[in-house]
Amino acid sequence: MRLVFLGTGTSYGVPQIGCACRTCTSSDPRDRRSRTAALIESEGRRLLIDTPPELRLQLVAAGVGSVDAVLFTHAHADHVHGIDDLRAISARQRSALDVYGAGTTLAELERRFSYIFDGTPPQPGTSKPELVAHPLEPDRETEIAGLRVRALALPHGDHMVFGYRVGPIAYLTDAKAIPAEALARLTGLEVLVLNALLPRPHPLHLSVPEAVAAAQQIGARRTFLTHLTHDAPHAELAARLPAGIAPAHDGLVIDLAAV
Repeated sequence: MRLVFLGTGTSYGVPQIGCACRTCTSSDPRDRRSRTAALIESEGRRLLIDTPPELRLQLVAAGVGSVDAVLFTHAHADHVHGIDDLRAISARQRSALDVYGAGTTLAELERRFSYIFDGTPPQPGTSKPELVAHPLEPDRETEIAGLRVRALALPHGDHMVFGYRVGPIAYLTDAKAIPAEALARLTGLEVLVLNALLPRPHPLHLSVPEAVAAAQQIGARRTFLTHLTHDAPHAELAARLPAGIAPAHDGLVIDLAAV
């Protein structure tokens, strides 16, 4: 099994438009962050988590031409506005692609991208994503593309988002806290992924100190922080984090041997 970080940036991305800060002008490639997405791969199967605006570029950079299913965390623009890029995948596979998420998330996608979900065929000479939506219930394990997936409900301000546990990996982004119900499902992890927006509190997201505290409470063997801003360059953030916790970066691949 392996985890591929396709994108690790906040909704603005890094560099931000018009910003000349030291992170946005850094020559370190780890400081160039597209919007957040990931792949979990196991035995030739791929689960894609979210479809951000840069999805085409992310999949091309990762050498990925197919996925078996898509897991949506929530319907905010930075996590879903690359959904049309899925048409390249469904067209290549010549079959519909299964997509999963909370019922409210899927309903919002159907409203916002009605041309995808209205059941009509594309006009001759054109294409559109062929997707089949499957609502998930929180804290219920479901087999998706041969993998056991558990959706975990997390608060994101006044909204609820889904994090996902897939075997020894948990991917939790855009959370403001990790509720007790989710904590109970996060024991024995090899890899934990957490959002960590800023060094100071934020009303919708875990801050870096809050993410570190949550990671230490959960106790995964390795924790990676994602959904990062331009607040600090990658190298500086890495240097001040405790052992076992590190910032992710676009293109980072984590292999889990013998899993």
